[in-house]
Amino acid sequence: MVSLLNFHTPHITEAGCDEAGRGCLSGPVFAAAVILPADFKCSELNDSKQLSENVRYKLRPIIEANALAYAVAQIDAPEIDRINILNASFAAMHKAVSMLRIKPEHLIIDGNRFRPYPQIPHTCIVKGDTKYLSIAAASVLAKTYRDDFMNQIAKEYPEYFWQNNKGYPTKLHRVAIAAHGTTPYHRQTFRLL
Repeated sequence: MVSLLNFHTPHITEAGCDEAGRGCLSGPVFAAAVILPADFKCSELNDSKQLSENVRYKLRPIIEANALAYAVAQIDAPEIDRINILNASFAAMHKAVSMLRIKPEHLIIDGNRFRPYPQIPHTCIVKGDTKYLSIAAASVLAKTYRDDFMNQIAKEYPEYFWQNNKGYPTKLHRVAIAAHGTTPYHRQTFRLL
């Protein structure tokens, strides 16, 4: 993985952005924005989907300790239903960027689409979380913070097994929806059954 800082004009403050939970039936979509030092190295860091849960949680404090700035934001299920999941993903990334204590001069976004953030240019990178450290770091933070949230609400609604499925459309999750109905955390505009 190479930082885009080596690729673009040197000395540009760049934030990597990614989201977690787009394909879920329940829970918020989370996004993170991370600004890493130009000399940051971490051989284990990769797309969060390619890492075990243990490795993700091991990397989180390393990212947080070394980042020049980071922020994590969420958009909840009723808002996802109101504006749709794509717009909610963009909104969560915008919110995370706005929370950074250092204003980035450039954003690198995982994926092929993004709604421009006011006065900060961006580059969309397909599979960016496997190519650039700051996007991979954002993917780890978004995923672990979302998992923490789902583990917490699993205690409130144990019948949906969110501590295992994290809100994704598993067979067991759909069986639980059929048996118990939906919760305030379910995305009503998604195909739940």
